Amino acid sequence: MKVDRPLLIIEDDCTFLRTLRRSFERRGYTVFTASNLEEALPTIKSNSLGYAVVDLKLNGSASGLSCIQALHIHDPTILIVVLTGFASITTAVEAIKLGACHYLAKPSNTDDIEAAFGHIAGASAVELSDRSTSLKTLEWERIHETLVQTGFNISETARRLGMYRRTLARKLEKNPLNK
Repeated sequence: MKVDRPLLIIEDDCTFLRTLRRSFERRGYTVFTASNLEEALPTIKSNSLGYAVVDLKLNGSASGLSCIQALHIHDPTILIVVLTGFASITTAVEAIKLGACHYLAKPSNTDDIEAAFGHIAGASAVELSDRSTSLKTLEWERIHETLVQTGFNISETARRLGMYRRTLARKLEKNPLNK
């Protein structure tokens, strides 16, 4: 087992953060943690990091996308895996453009994350689906994309989508956003 592999985990769920930290430490990583970009900046600036796990939706002023950008600017060779309970095509594309090597939907475990670190190149052998995307899926992705753009402000999201706030709230109750 390799030792002293520096890893930064940026996650605002304290319980999940603690679990990931312990699991990676048992695997020989030197783990640094932060709950947002502001907490992570001193670690980013003062350490040579090889790996990072970033939650997409963080409490506070900066999103996980801002964290990816800061990590990639500091060290373009760092392997960044994004974890999210709010997976969408839009955020996956943006995360990869900003420097992430992989994008995983929660729930993901340490094995999934470590495998993602090892799969930094794309695979052309991935099986393509014959199914087209359903209208329901497209609607949900559009709602999610607009929620992200508005900072998860329900009223503003409803206004931009041209629907009543209560209609949007009902849709979100039926399909709640899980972190």
